[in-house]
Amino acid sequence: MKKAMSKLSLMVISLLVLWAIVPMTVATAAQGLRYSCSAQVYEAFEHTRLDAFTKETGISIDLFVAASESCIYRVTQDMTDIASSVRELYQRQKDYGLIEIPFCKDPLAIITHKDTPVNTLTKSQLRQVFTGGIKNWKEVGGPDLPIILVVPGIETGAHKNFNSQVLQHNVMQYDYLTYKSTRVLEAIESLPLGAVSFISRGAQITHPKIKALSINGTNPGDKDYPYYQIFYLVSKGEPTGTVKTFVDFIKSEKGKSLILERGMLPIE
Repeated sequence: MKKAMSKLSLMVISLLVLWAIVPMTVATAAQGLRYSCSAQVYEAFEHTRLDAFTKETGISIDLFVAASESCIYRVTQDMTDIASSVRELYQRQKDYGLIEIPFCKDPLAIITHKDTPVNTLTKSQLRQVFTGGIKNWKEVGGPDLPIILVVPGIETGAHKNFNSQVLQHNVMQYDYLTYKSTRVLEAIESLPLGAVSFISRGAQITHPKIKALSINGTNPGDKDYPYYQIFYLVSKGEPTGTVKTFVDFIKSEKGKSLILERGMLPIE
């Protein structure tokens, strides 16, 4: 009788242990991740990569797409679990406890419609174009065609990176200013021939009506191409839980392969 009771007690204890474990496992797999994504990063590859992440891990993504500045702000306010950005954190943000994790090196492409009859600019010409010194394509070897300047909003990473790398903080001129950096792609496709802008190479490469200009004879992705952006993940403190799972996936071989497919370079 005592032996039977012992077996029954063991069975009850085992069932209770399983009951405690299984719901926890299911809850973990069903967890969502709040992700605030830079518009450039999203356009470059995130709609593909996020699907792959959810399929592999079972973790759903609650996605918010905006300029890098907005995405970083949402991390500081606990409105998101992790963000992506195309600019470095300011020191004050690091002091606040934010962590940046570089994961991709991406050429900053100078873009125009594929039918614009100019294929290359020098660094000096590019600087003059966006500071108003050159206003017509005939001044750089093209036809008599006005240059239309389309610029991403000042809070975007693309704007900040272009300003520091190309213009070296001279005043940028523009005819059209877009709220999101990736809206420049729509503008180049719809405006009259001759519009020019700049964006992530990974974002540009998926738009067949848009071409990237060579700079000083080098193309985006060439060894000596002068302008690059670094893509970062940003979290508050060291990543743990689902945030760490997300970071690990992006740094995995599968995550790197998606970066390479778009002509960009993964960062270890």
